[in-house]
Amino acid sequence: MACSYKHYGVIDYNKARRHVIFDRDQVLFEAVQCRHCEEPVCAAVCPTEAIRKDEKTGWVLLNPMRCIGCRSCVISCPIGVPWFDEDLKVAVKCDFCDGDPWCAKYCSAQAIQVMPREEAIEFMRRIYGVI
Repeated sequence: MACSYKHYGVIDYNKARRHVIFDRDQVLFEAVQCRHCEEPVCAAVCPTEAIRKDEKTGWVLLNPMRCIGCRSCVISCPIGVPWFDEDLKVAVKCDFCDGDPWCAKYCSAQAIQVMPREEAIEFMRRIYGVI
């Protein structure tokens, strides 16, 4: 909800740039998020170079101002991260709120956390005994 407010000025779950899939049969929630591929197919197919991999952070970023709405990235992403915003007529995806992700910042349950990779791996080991 914080995401939709940050980007659109409205509280609307459907406008959040981070999507969660709910499987009613298995009572399972799954966050669908960009994997920031080494060689992102979405960037390779974009005719306007609206998607690029940031050399410094490694993040795959989408600039909606350069997007022409062809949906090539939406179709090509193997995990379905970019989605087409029907109101804006462009593809969008999480942009980390320019380094200050509101989803994590305002999650009162702290279910969403942002941390360096090494810290995340240690967290997973400690809490879940994995990785």
